Amino acid sequence: MSEQAYDITRVLAALPHRYPMLLVDRVETIARGEEIHAVKAVSFNESFFQGHFPGRPIMPGVLQIEALAQAAGILAVETLELAGSGKLVYFMAISEAKFRAPVEPGCLLDLRAGFVQQRAKVCKFWGKASVGEQVTCEVQFTAMIADPPA
Repeated sequence: MSEQAYDITRVLAALPHRYPMLLVDRVETIARGEEIHAVKAVSFNESFFQGHFPGRPIMPGVLQIEALAQAAGILAVETLELAGSGKLVYFMAISEAKFRAPVEPGCLLDLRAGFVQQRAKVCKFWGKASVGEQVTCEVQFTAMIADPPA
């Protein structure tokens, strides 16, 4: 099943993240059980640009990976029907991370992620971030589905 366009309200319902750590602004498309295409509008007002780097602002690579993981988290929540359960999606491993090009203020960062392996408690994903046709980051990561804190 493919769905279109989650606005920020629906993104907030799917993820526990909030400012300044929310790195997904909208979902363009989602195919439950398969893949997601989300977007992060990269603004000069992001707090990390103050120190990374003055005079040459570049989005840190680890935050590109975090944005991909949040997109994958939405995919997992929707696929496994976890919305409202309080369950959290935690990183377990990151592998094969490659950074191809800088991400600068004013761009739209396309976030594409999909399942490599899907189980009830542990999922593996691929992720690819890009600006236009230029790939900026590629990664594979593993996440676990955890019960909410007591």
